Amino acid sequence: MPEITIKADDGGSFSAYLATPSSGKGPGVLVIQEIFGVNPAMREITDGLAAQGFTALCPDIFWRQQPGIQLTDKTQAEWGRAFELFQGFDEEKGIADLKAALAALRALPSVSGKVGTVGFCLGGRLAYLMATRSNVDAAFGYYGVGLENNLHEAASITHPLLLHIAEQDEYCPPEAQAKITAGLGGNKFVTIAAYPGVNHAFARPNGQNFNAEAAEAAGQRSLAFLRSHLA
Repeated sequence: MPEITIKADDGGSFSAYLATPSSGKGPGVLVIQEIFGVNPAMREITDGLAAQGFTALCPDIFWRQQPGIQLTDKTQAEWGRAFELFQGFDEEKGIADLKAALAALRALPSVSGKVGTVGFCLGGRLAYLMATRSNVDAAFGYYGVGLENNLHEAASITHPLLLHIAEQDEYCPPEAQAKITAGLGGNKFVTIAAYPGVNHAFARPNGQNFNAEAAEAAGQRSLAFLRSHLA
């Protein structure tokens, strides 16, 4: 699948991996990467959404630090670099870049109708923030990190939001999960799905913590969510 170039609001440009459905058109989904870049796992997820009838776009949100970075979770060196990129990530500029990518996605001729977003890990956090800070029509996030620190933004959620939480998530411990559930449980737009016995990144293709059963359950729930809210 091709890559497109998106102009940043403050100058410069960045790439995004584009996957389109065989029909040629479909609702849009903005895919937000993990801390490993737009790597084969993220491209596989993006392609999978296209296979289900969506026009999917995965932008490079680390372009301001190292454009085109692609890492795996297989070596300590790659983990080290991934965490360096995570720690160096400017969240405000990242959200601005995602809004620019969202606008670019909406403008594509292969997009029909509404546009949603999905994110994983860091991307799961950013998907939540896109639900609170952008005009995205629906959002869902997998094992987002640090959501408990932004619960004060929950009142800004006015479109459907689905959160997948791994109950054994080492980066979102039980106390954080409890805060998220308490802070968002009463919001009519929010659905929280918890997966017992699985760790962070349980849905990462070929990842260290991949759990086929949980990934399948979350995938089916996500697909139903997208079809319900973006059709």
